Amino acid sequence: KKRQTEGGEDTEDAGKEKKSKAARKIYVACDFCRGRKLRCDGSKPSCSNCATRSLACKYQ
Repeated sequence: KKRQTEGGEDTEDAGKEKKSKAARKIYVACDFCRGRKLRCDGSKPSCSNCATRSLACKYQ
């Protein structure tokens, strides 16, 4: 959209802020849950899936 400012100049998206960097995805799932595509609860030091399997729970 083009908007006209008070000075008569056309600007694009005058009311919106532009982000310089893309938002990075935050990973909550541990390596095991991500590999098996399981829903990880993200609890630390060990998530429930790793705790029931007696695995070392690692987060990247």
